[in-house]
Amino acid sequence: MTTLVHKQAATGALTGLALGDALGYPTEFDDVPTILAEHGPWRELPLPRRACVSDDTQMTLAVGRAVRTAMDRGLLTPSRLASTLREEFVDWYQSPQNNRAPGRTCLKACSLLKDVSRPWQDASQIHSKGCGANMRVAPLGLVPGLSDEQRAGAAQLQSALTHGHPTALAASDLTAHAVRLLARGAEPTGLVGLLRSYALENRSRYHERWLGDLWRRAEDAGPEQFIARGWDECLAILDRLQHVLRTVSPETDPCLATGEGWIAEEALATGLLCFLLFVDEPVTALRRAACTAGDSDSIACLTGAFAGAHLGAEAWPAEWADRVEYRTDLLTLGALWDA
Repeated sequence: MTTLVHKQAATGALTGLALGDALGYPTEFDDVPTILAEHGPWRELPLPRRACVSDDTQMTLAVGRAVRTAMDRGLLTPSRLASTLREEFVDWYQSPQNNRAPGRTCLKACSLLKDVSRPWQDASQIHSKGCGANMRVAPLGLVPGLSDEQRAGAAQLQSALTHGHPTALAASDLTAHAVRLLARGAEPTGLVGLLRSYALENRSRYHERWLGDLWRRAEDAGPEQFIARGWDECLAILDRLQHVLRTVSPETDPCLATGEGWIAEEALATGLLCFLLFVDEPVTALRRAACTAGDSDSIACLTGAFAGAHLGAEAWPAEWADRVEYRTDLLTLGALWDA
């Protein structure tokens, strides 16, 4: 296994995530013919001169800062992380910079999180499985020193504060696990199989220490049935991804194969698809992800996180990396975790 420090996987993943966001932000909500008409061939899609990012990168940084602050205060525990996440999410909600077309689920949940007398579980949008939770979870695949239980529980908790649907929880856990595997040197060719095995192993495991009684807000018979719903949807999309990887053309919109990415499991699968189509061409992978009919910035965010975790900081052209918005914040967290 390659160690994080040698290739600067954390810096690579966070930079790739933000670059994907900046590349996909202008193309989100457009179909592929419109994108091609406005920007030219997808393999030459330019990074905007002002490489501004969306709420995807803002929320990723919020999660990263929350984890850092919680760990500065001691062991990463559910109550400690829930507290710092809540602070960061409310700060983001109230920031004048929160003007990048954020999703309704995040806005509604963060508004409710302002009331500190309310348990966070009451703010969670239990029926939402939008991609807003797993597009921001990459830090939990990068921060060193966590046990498997801490990493999985924390990945699901950061989702649950806003997106409480079991598929949002499972997809966030899977996304963090994929980033972790790639950062530690797992071979991309076996990645989908490893993720499928992880999903099967965890299918009926409800992280009560991290999630509390969140499951009671849904209509399932018990916590195991609640979380199994989410893992089953993720397993179904992983099976679909495994099939299309053998047949899909790189020239075809990836959303046609694995979904448009507005929901958690589709964002994970389509981000993985773009990465796996161009394992050794990270910039091409980002361009393919940004030239899609779906949630282009979130798909490209995930593609960039996977590619950067796999290849490290040198995956990205300096001329691109140096001008992406929030560059200093991204480098600060990346350097901390790479060290």
